[in-house]
Amino acid sequence: MYDVIIVGGGAAGLAAALTLGRSRRRTLVLDAGEGRNAPAAAVHNFLTRDGTTPAELRRVARADLAAYPEVEVRYAAVADVRRTAEGAYRVTQAGGAATDGRRLLLATGVVDELPDVPGLAPLWGRSVLHCPYCHGFEVSGRRVAVLGAGPGHVRLALHLLNFTPDVALATGAAPLPDGQRDVLAAHGVAVRCEPVARLEGAGTRLERICFEGGEPLPRDALFAGGVLRERSGLPEKLGCALLPDGLVEVDEFGRTSVPGVYAAGDMAHRATVPMPVAAVVAAAAAGTVAGAAADQDLLSEDYGLPNPFPATAAAAAAPAG
Repeated sequence: MYDVIIVGGGAAGLAAALTLGRSRRRTLVLDAGEGRNAPAAAVHNFLTRDGTTPAELRRVARADLAAYPEVEVRYAAVADVRRTAEGAYRVTQAGGAATDGRRLLLATGVVDELPDVPGLAPLWGRSVLHCPYCHGFEVSGRRVAVLGAGPGHVRLALHLLNFTPDVALATGAAPLPDGQRDVLAAHGVAVRCEPVARLEGAGTRLERICFEGGEPLPRDALFAGGVLRERSGLPEKLGCALLPDGLVEVDEFGRTSVPGVYAAGDMAHRATVPMPVAAVVAAAAAGTVAGAAADQDLLSEDYGLPNPFPATAAAAAAPAG
């Protein structure tokens, strides 16, 4: 019986494991090795690790965990999870091995459903990007475009002017919100309204956006965020409350609506936040908080103490276990 089983070995899961290991909680991390940021050349905006590759960041994090004997990391996918009659969570790996934990922490992450544009997928994470905080500095002074016509795309195009004066918005033939074309024009953002036919480039380097009509648009980078989807079906299977965007609802301590189940990283956020803060450092911070909350929950159970964290809409008032 583990104190906590963590499903997911990215920044959130490994940070939670570090917190639990330092609390001498017997912890199991199950890592399927499917990181969302794997295609990226580097992790940015992470203090002391800025520019580190995603693979190196995971390697260093796992090396840190080796100092804590209560933490075990297995490279395994999870096929199923259920609550036992005794109140534990039984996690079954893809190979059939089953393990019980008193608490469960989900850090399974998300996947990006990318725009259906030929040539986009091979460039994803290198010259087709999604986040100005992760990649904006690296496109400074280059030819940049944003794909989309919603208010968020207009806002992103204007934001990118902090990094380069050469910004274009490719609407994909979708209409712009009222008045936004004038705002873009006033700040020098070019607008292309033809349907996008394909992206062309060499290797992972974007060279041009080709439209169904008109001349191609030479570009060095394109910001084209996809729709985020839960990578795992475990939250739904467990009955965790989901937000309108399909991600898991948690409170400020990482608690889901299911007692004893926590979630951290891009897969979860609070109802008061419109979207996950999709940054590696934020995922790590969420994992640290959720790990500490799980430890305090176990402490309360072991010694008959009241839980120090007040119940919220996302975390049921009923005690875990």
